[in-house]
Amino acid sequence: MNVKSRHHLRGDEIDEIRDAVREGLGVEIEGEAFEDVEFTDSEERVVLVDGEPLVAFFDDEPFLTVRGANEFPPERRVVTVDAGAVSFVSDGANVMRPGIVEADDAIEPGDLVCIAEETHGKVLAVGRADVAGEEMTGDSGKVVESLHHVGDELYEFSV
Repeated sequence: MNVKSRHHLRGDEIDEIRDAVREGLGVEIEGEAFEDVEFTDSEERVVLVDGEPLVAFFDDEPFLTVRGANEFPPERRVVTVDAGAVSFVSDGANVMRPGIVEADDAIEPGDLVCIAEETHGKVLAVGRADVAGEEMTGDSGKVVESLHHVGDELYEFSV
C-alpha cells in the first residue's frame, strides 16, 4: 500500500468519525492526532490515530480496523465465533452460521460488524452483515462478508 496523500483532519471531521464509531460500536476513540491517509494502489482510506491505523472507511463509512477494535473493544455489533472458525476468519473467509456462538441482536443487514473469537474476545476481522443478528446462528449459510482481517494489507500497514 503506497501512500498517495496524508493530512491532519479538521476538528469537525474528527468529531464525525468519533460520533460514527460511538453510535455504531458504543466506544469512544481516544487520541490526540488524527491523520487521513489515501493510497495510490487502493481505494481504501485509513485514519491514523496517534500514528496507528485504527479507523478505516468501508463504503465511505468510518469503522474501527481490527487493530482499532482490539485497542477500543466494541460493545455493540459484535459477532463471536468458536475456535473452529478462527483460522478461516483470520484468513479472510466469510463468516458462516455454524461457526457463530453469539451475535448482537441489534445488528441489521448491511451493518458493519466486528468478528471476535470466543476464548479471549480478540477481534479477528471486520465484515458486513448479510442478515440480522438474531438470524446469525444456525446450521448453514454465509451471514457476514469479510472486508478486513488479521494479516491483510490494511492490518499490516504501518507508517
